Amino acid sequence: MARRTARLLLSLRKPLLTALIVALAVVQGGCSSVFFYPDDITYVTPDRLNLDYEDVYLDTADGERLHGWWLPAQADGDEPRGTVYFLHGNAQNISSHILNVAWLPEQGYNVFTIDYRGFGRSTGDADIEGALHDVETGFRWLVNRDDVGERPIHILGQSLGGALGIALASEWVQREERPALDGVILDGTFSGFRGIAREKLDAFWLTWPFQVPLSWTIPSEYEGVERIDDIAPVPVMVIHSVRDGIIPFHHGVALYEAAGEPKRFLQTDTGHGSTFVIPAYREAVLEFLGEGESGVR
Repeated sequence: MARRTARLLLSLRKPLLTALIVALAVVQGGCSSVFFYPDDITYVTPDRLNLDYEDVYLDTADGERLHGWWLPAQADGDEPRGTVYFLHGNAQNISSHILNVAWLPEQGYNVFTIDYRGFGRSTGDADIEGALHDVETGFRWLVNRDDVGERPIHILGQSLGGALGIALASEWVQREERPALDGVILDGTFSGFRGIAREKLDAFWLTWPFQVPLSWTIPSEYEGVERIDDIAPVPVMVIHSVRDGIIPFHHGVALYEAAGEPKRFLQTDTGHGSTFVIPAYREAVLEFLGEGESGVR
């Protein structure tokens, strides 16, 4: 429904008709239409960015097939410094988000990223439960690689990907899974699915009456602000821009305040999802990643 509606909106010019279709999509699909706007367009592939890569296909326990990219570190004969599991935002697919992490292989880090069900070349229809299942499927594949488990492993989630990353990391830590996580980075992430759904529905006059009942269709156990403390003692870095027009700054502040130690907050000044166009912000993330490099496990 979200994908079909997004395409319709591109061709509609009458504001009232557009508003009615958006409202109908939200009411019929619950809050899923607030979170997921996938497409299957290939915007760029890693080779166009001078990166080596491998297409990865994973089968989920409930019958979906996920597509991802493995980008090996450009280590020049040295051991990789670690691995970053990148979870992208709620629109398009990995090919439109790859620039956010394309700079990491040159810095010595492997990168693995997947498309959630319904995105890109992954099968199925996007929803919160399915996406949570998908990110754990991808992470289990990643940590079982022979060339990954003995070096630091970090999760980097942007926007929706950060919310999924909080759920994954908190459960991984609480279950004492191995290998252990070395750090979690959240960039432009909302503090909770229910909270951001209410904000988005409240901002639109046709969906305003549905903000409370629809937000309660989201299970409460996925609220990041209530789960982030469970990641401790794994270090957490929260990144948020004062100019984020999609996920307001107060969401990052709330996540940081709720997180346990050790934690770090990076206040930025870019548009949503544009953090890594600024070299200084890349350096701050590299410093955080480097703190987890304590040698072979």
